[in-house]
Amino acid sequence: MKEKLDLKSNLLIGSLLFGLFFGAGNLIFPVHMGQLAGSNTPQTTIGFLVTGVGLPLLGVTGTALAQSESLYDLAKPISRLYSILFTCALYLTIGPLFAIPRTATVAFEVGLNPFINEEYLQLGLLLFSLIFFVVTLYFSLKPGRILDWVGRYLTPIFVVLLSILLIATFLNPMGQVSNFVPQGKYIDRPLFSGLIDGYNTMDALASLAFAIVVIANVEKLGIKNPKYKAIEIFKSGLVCLVGMGVIYASLAYMGATSLGSVSRARNGGEIMSLVSDHYFGSVGKILLAAIVTVACLKTAIGLITSCSQMFNEMFPSSLSYNKYAILFTVVSFVIANFGLDKIIQLSVPVLMFLYPLAITLMILSLLAPFIKQQRDIYRWTTSLTVIAAIFDFCNALPEHVKERRVVKALIDFADSYLPGFDYGFGWIIPALGGFVIGTLVWIIRNRNSK
Repeated sequence: MKEKLDLKSNLLIGSLLFGLFFGAGNLIFPVHMGQLAGSNTPQTTIGFLVTGVGLPLLGVTGTALAQSESLYDLAKPISRLYSILFTCALYLTIGPLFAIPRTATVAFEVGLNPFINEEYLQLGLLLFSLIFFVVTLYFSLKPGRILDWVGRYLTPIFVVLLSILLIATFLNPMGQVSNFVPQGKYIDRPLFSGLIDGYNTMDALASLAFAIVVIANVEKLGIKNPKYKAIEIFKSGLVCLVGMGVIYASLAYMGATSLGSVSRARNGGEIMSLVSDHYFGSVGKILLAAIVTVACLKTAIGLITSCSQMFNEMFPSSLSYNKYAILFTVVSFVIANFGLDKIIQLSVPVLMFLYPLAITLMILSLLAPFIKQQRDIYRWTTSLTVIAAIFDFCNALPEHVKERRVVKALIDFADSYLPGFDYGFGWIIPALGGFVIGTLVWIIRNRNSK
């Protein structure tokens, strides 16, 4: 039995991680963030890297360390019902309801939108998303080859294409970061704004889903011991962390400096289109179309594969893996045709609810060797986090919904009594309180049983 991977294998698993994580939102959100943050881009980028890069690495490593085969197993110490509900909610969020449709709409709007007349955009999206999901389904029906498709081929192609655009940004900057005034929330809270922006990538949530794919591939390479699996995944994750960190920082820099040559835009996709046109003209638009399509395709393949495997394992008597893959692909295709803006708008409140639950589960998993997956600690921590996360969900709803009496009362209550709520982190104190209470209950139970 092997105890460690060689450098080549670590790089391959790191490339797989990078390929699975880096998709639609990873391209558009840091660029838009940089344009809004202006001179505060460095602080904002640090926050973005913590939640956009650090948390996904902890998620995959924690799953391996807790010796869990899936997210369902990871959450089981809380309760079987919670494990089923949380797993379904997370997989549907990073799967057919939001993240998978977003891959197709981003690829279309950023890559092909500039080439299509406005009156044909809806038809163009329909045809493009149909082709996109047919290709995605083809690769997803061969899950055993995902390491080859994503790790060996699609990721290197994507990195080469994106590097051309990023190198041009550094060799011939459009402006100086320090010359542009930050906007809105980035004026007085750049670090915290970056932390919340990192949520939009959905990578921390995806890490709990992708863990099953990554762990399976590490086992295929000969590592069976849970401790060594966690170590090798962490080492491979550092490769992914460095790669993603460099690209995120470069994209934020691109967004911040873009104001020297292009106008402000409503999203990162428009900014990337303007920047590529600035440097390379019509060739730049073709380059951008290739970058975004490859990035989104590889993420869609990983998500369809992970979601189908998980639902097939949780409900073995329902549908086969292949049928789940077909079902999720069809649902994603339908939702994709509602458009990118609608998908992003609907996903934000859900992310603000799920992220605190995912983060606390990651931390508990990392502590598993010490707390022995103790049920009291898991339950108390999660219960209080759920209550606080409901307030975050309400605060992220559209403005016209937030004005309703009940919702407004909940938001006002949280704003008055939850420290950090206005920054998006009102759940931290309740989670810590739940952890302390759960630990005390565990200690008292142990003493009484002796």
